[in-house]
Amino acid sequence: MSTVAPEDPSATEVAGAEQPVEQLVETEHVGPVAVLSMVYRPHNLLGPKLTGAIIGAVRDAMATGSRAIVLRSGLRNFCAGADVSQFSRSAQEQEPTTLGPVGFLEFMETLPVPVVASVHGVCLGGGFELALIADYVIASASAKIGSVEIALGLHPLMGGIQRQVQRAGILRAKELSMLGRRYDAATLERWNLINLVVEDEGLDSATMTIAQELANGPTVAHAATKRLAWIAANQGGVAADLAMEDLQKPIWASEDLKAGLRSFRKHGPGLPTFEGR
Repeated sequence: MSTVAPEDPSATEVAGAEQPVEQLVETEHVGPVAVLSMVYRPHNLLGPKLTGAIIGAVRDAMATGSRAIVLRSGLRNFCAGADVSQFSRSAQEQEPTTLGPVGFLEFMETLPVPVVASVHGVCLGGGFELALIADYVIASASAKIGSVEIALGLHPLMGGIQRQVQRAGILRAKELSMLGRRYDAATLERWNLINLVVEDEGLDSATMTIAQELANGPTVAHAATKRLAWIAANQGGVAADLAMEDLQKPIWASEDLKAGLRSFRKHGPGLPTFEGR
């Protein structure tokens, strides 16, 4: 004879309670560095849901005064590609606060603080494009990276092709997108698509070393450098020349420049302490 256990009132209360919103990006502050870990299970598939969470986490980090941002994964893979379930959603169905692909790219690439992408595991399709919009890309030796959209009958949809052309040249960019292969990190470092490859066990430590160095630098100058590089890459050297004088004005008025000049006169080069203003 079967028996039915009495109903647990506490279980009923929990079941009826409002469930917490899923957190897709976890933030940790390490001094002036904001470490953003993507935790959109199972593989950080990229779409409006995750990009919206990244935007929110970045804005929060900026509001708290972070001077550098690390974008990494708290899961097994950095990002295994696009969330294809989103492809059938119309524009009307998207979250009203979500930027489209071009808006997301511009938001990330024109942030006034450096962004470091720390890549491990699989980094494919949209994940590769996400890494390419960072200012510095560091990857573990075992990472597998590539533009694999041809498996769906697509090509990179979020700026990957043009950024690959900028960094690796047109032949490599076409190879990456048209063959759709997975590459080891060392190959892409040679092709100028990754800044640094390190052993797996040293990825977190090396990432933080780079991020802390950037965060402790002259933040105002970094912001101008980023903007000038963005203009040069997208609009050409002449446009960058024309924008240069205005972009440099905040540097001349910055406290960091004053501190750098004082330190140089007293101690020589390389010893200033910058406060990011």
